[in-house]
Amino acid sequence: MGQSCLRPLSFLPLRSAICRPFSAASTEFSILCSQGFLKEAFNKFSFLIWDNPSHFSSLLQACIQEKSFSLTKQLHSLIVTSGCFRDKFVSNHLLNAYSKLGQLDTAVSLFDKLPKRNVMSFNILIGGYVQIGDLDSASKLFDEMDERNLATWNAMITGLTQFEFNERALSMFTQMYGLGFLPDAFTLGSVLRGCAGLKDLNKGRQVHGCVLKLGLEGHLIVASSLAHMYMRSGSLREGEIVIMSMPAQTVAAWNTLIAGRAQNGCFEGALELYNLLKIAGFRPDKITFVSVISSCSELATIGQGQQVHSDVIKTGAVSVVAVVSSLISMYSKCGCLDEAQKIFEERKEADIVLWSAMISAYGFHGRGKNAIELFHHMEQEGLAPNHVTLLSLLYACSHSGMKDEGLEFFNLMVEKYNVEPQLVHYTCVVDLLGRAGRLQEAEALIRSMPVKPDGVIWKTLLSACKIHKNADMARSIAEEVLRIDPQDSASYVLLANVQASAKRWRYVSEVRKSMKDRGVKKEPGISWLELKNQVHHFIMGDKSHPQSEEVDVYLKELIEELKLEGYVPDTGSVLHDMDLEEKEYNLVHHSEKLAIAFALMNTPEGVPIRIMKNLRICGDCHMAIKYISKMKNREIIVRDSSRFHHFKDGCCSCGDYW
Repeated sequence: MGQSCLRPLSFLPLRSAICRPFSAASTEFSILCSQGFLKEAFNKFSFLIWDNPSHFSSLLQACIQEKSFSLTKQLHSLIVTSGCFRDKFVSNHLLNAYSKLGQLDTAVSLFDKLPKRNVMSFNILIGGYVQIGDLDSASKLFDEMDERNLATWNAMITGLTQFEFNERALSMFTQMYGLGFLPDAFTLGSVLRGCAGLKDLNKGRQVHGCVLKLGLEGHLIVASSLAHMYMRSGSLREGEIVIMSMPAQTVAAWNTLIAGRAQNGCFEGALELYNLLKIAGFRPDKITFVSVISSCSELATIGQGQQVHSDVIKTGAVSVVAVVSSLISMYSKCGCLDEAQKIFEERKEADIVLWSAMISAYGFHGRGKNAIELFHHMEQEGLAPNHVTLLSLLYACSHSGMKDEGLEFFNLMVEKYNVEPQLVHYTCVVDLLGRAGRLQEAEALIRSMPVKPDGVIWKTLLSACKIHKNADMARSIAEEVLRIDPQDSASYVLLANVQASAKRWRYVSEVRKSMKDRGVKKEPGISWLELKNQVHHFIMGDKSHPQSEEVDVYLKELIEELKLEGYVPDTGSVLHDMDLEEKEYNLVHHSEKLAIAFALMNTPEGVPIRIMKNLRICGDCHMAIKYISKMKNREIIVRDSSRFHHFKDGCCSCGDYW
């Protein structure tokens, strides 16, 4: 920004400049304005303004660029005293400057005093309201208009989709189209984002038909929005077809493809596309990195994650908050908490997103005390927590058995931190109470909270019933879950396990029959690990792995060794209609045991083993892995669907509390 912008304008016309050709003078005037030299531009070329007041627009645009409210007021004063305020073009630019600078009260006052208003005047003020999220005032102004143009409709539709009033946005689009306004690329991009937000494939396809009629399928913004809509709505294939049909590929198009695969759970496919993007000669940007790093997090592929981290450093994206936050999460989810801490400590700015990511990382690893210490440190830095920070903190307390601390933070959410609890916060508190055995209190909280309960919060309480073997309460809570989601296999399995633990075999049979009648199938347990940049998957009963026979033999020998050390298979919760040998076989061949046996066979002694599982680890596997860690002198890190377990010397970091 030029130094002249820091001082009040001195409006002293230099008449000697009049001899310059007007076109050259106008060009130089525009350049000076765009570079922020407002005083020099005015003093040198004021004759242009008096000859044609529309040149005020360049000065006002420069005020927006330089974020200078004071200079805008000086120009406002000059526009009024010179009589140029009656010029609609000039007054609209002045209105736009106040609106873009966030001075909406001033803009509204100016709008009310305008001697001549046109569609542009209304559009500018509508845009100002949208900018601050005041959609009610924008809608009211929209309704007052006698005449509208496409920009008016675009401003409203964009505002509605921006704040996720997607149904209203689509309704307005239908109304606009019915009145004969043909949408442009800007309209269609916004409407397709609305369809994506709703995940409404049918409406998205209707908009696609409109795109084809208008011949805009080759427009980069429209095509990218169209692909994004299909992918968010679950149709990955249609989205990829749209991208592949684009006349020119861009990094933005690649990003849409990569994000689409990641959002649809195709994480390995996202990493594959990332490698193809680089081979094609494109330079990944911060959006690329966030999607790719998130994919590494989900797969827990530390080797590939480290390679992407190296690319982040090479491209200079290491200072981008979203990228750094993703890296912290990735290393944490890959079991490398020390590396996550290192990245956090090397951060270049104190952003709430980064603090929340690190607090969440501590919580995921059961380090509740560290999470609370970091939270207090964050407060000392003057940063106010948001709902994500407090959710991470409650989660950390829950997974560390810190009931009293968690309840205290929850009680302070509104009173001290001015954050209204959402359903996810209540779910954490139910988990806290449930793990502490306060099941009735947890149920009372669910039934009295001001937000409508979902299946997740009831299932959280059902899990607590399993921990505390409360078979009677489990039945009533399971009814609540299955009323919301009758196809949720996990709830049936939890209920069956609780009843099996209580040896209520008749109820177990009823649960199994109910699953069969409703066509509900148990989600198979899958465990995986990365070895030499290759991901190996294991599922009980699946013999597709090339070393499956050797793993079976090794695992059988390993279990016999564990039994000599005192391990006793926990067959109590296994279905009663199996003989003891079959029960033991099923327990032995749980996916995490297969993955650990494979790792022991294929990694050097002393090297930590990192295993990931899609479901919660069962009690028998948890006990067996403690024995394995001691007998084989290995640190074994298991990430299940809920948290991390660090097994070492026969103990687990969770303290048998999960």
